[in-house]
Amino acid sequence: MALGNRLSIKEKVGYSLGDTASHFVWDMVGFWILIFYTDTFGISAAAAGTIMLIARFWDMASDPLMGIIADRTNTRWGKFRPYILWMALPYSVLAVLAFSTPDFGETGKVVYAGITYILLMTVFTAINLPYSSLGAVMTSDSYERAGLNSYRFIFAFVGQFIVSGTALYLANYFGKGDSAKGYQYTLILFSVISFILFMITFKTTRERVQPPAKQNSSLKEDFKNLLSNRPWIILFFVGIISFVMFALQNLSIAYYFKYYIGKEENVQLFNIVGTIALIVAIPASKPLSRRFGKRNVFIGSSLLSGLFFCLLYLPAENDVYLLYTFNILAKMSYAPAVPLLWTMLADTVDYSEWKSGRRATGLTFSAATFAQKAGWGIGGALAGWLLSAFHFEPNVAQTETAINGIKLMVSVFPGMLYMSGAILLFFYGIDHKTCVVMQAELEERRLKGDG
Repeated sequence: MALGNRLSIKEKVGYSLGDTASHFVWDMVGFWILIFYTDTFGISAAAAGTIMLIARFWDMASDPLMGIIADRTNTRWGKFRPYILWMALPYSVLAVLAFSTPDFGETGKVVYAGITYILLMTVFTAINLPYSSLGAVMTSDSYERAGLNSYRFIFAFVGQFIVSGTALYLANYFGKGDSAKGYQYTLILFSVISFILFMITFKTTRERVQPPAKQNSSLKEDFKNLLSNRPWIILFFVGIISFVMFALQNLSIAYYFKYYIGKEENVQLFNIVGTIALIVAIPASKPLSRRFGKRNVFIGSSLLSGLFFCLLYLPAENDVYLLYTFNILAKMSYAPAVPLLWTMLADTVDYSEWKSGRRATGLTFSAATFAQKAGWGIGGALAGWLLSAFHFEPNVAQTETAINGIKLMVSVFPGMLYMSGAILLFFYGIDHKTCVVMQAELEERRLKGDG
């Protein structure tokens, strides 16, 4: 590996704090927005789920558009770093608005929720797509990227640890019985922290990998290369499946503890324990991928963790030890795959450049942000619709049908989804040998300066 490809600890930490910043808002949406909509704002579960799905149709245009814009941005700060600077404040402000509860009447509330949710997701694209793309241009070495993404997701899950472990406590503290006020004040605090951390990321990172010097600006060629990039297509669908799983389970877990376990406050301990398991196991990603290959580690992780997620259906409401054991095993099993999805996506950028002589990092990474939001949108819609199908009613004792449905939404449904992603990865064509040859040839081209 060339010395210029090595990243300092300072830069790895600085970059990783950007995902901590993102998670201060994203995890509030991922864990709490559905139950906030139904139990605090007073929107039906079906309406909330539909809002999340409608937002995905807009994402089909906004995500690739943002990738195209970022690829064609040229500033003294680079292509991707400027958007971290420009979008951090709108991201923070919209997060607070999304968790505010104006009294607009039944229809007005749905409209307000829809507008603020879609705007928040749009700005999420405008900051998170460039942020994710930045990790692919800080170094050209695939395994150095794996290390960078391991740092990234350790810090990401530190953010998740804080949000999932303190959000309800903070909401109760700030609200003093007024949950609407509590959510809003909690988001103000988290949004300020998010903004500060994004500024640190902007200041401490640098872009090093540039498109080939002779590359012309051709949107037609970029899309043609993208749609002929089979490894990218495979990861696109794997990403959607993965995030559907995350969304369905994370949005359902609050209902699981409130209505099945009967102790809503314990959801935070459950999330904390699971997040610790993730943080502990993520560092295994880089050595495992070196030993067995990134694709093989991802497949094994998907199958094993999917099995443990399915087993979460078994514990009775008072069987705490079995519940926590399956949760820990599931989270530790899928932890190594979390940074690998983004590392493998960066490999598909190199793969496209290797095959075509063109590099479109932002457009390629738009697949990741679209998959992330599409997965959360589809998963959120499924969660809302399934709650309605199982005859869920907020803030009352649930029927046996509703309880069984909530249990399935936390366990079997997401477990089967995650295992299905492993099937697709058998068709992913970048193995360890291909990656080594590809990167060596690209490095030689860059040294010659002919792309």
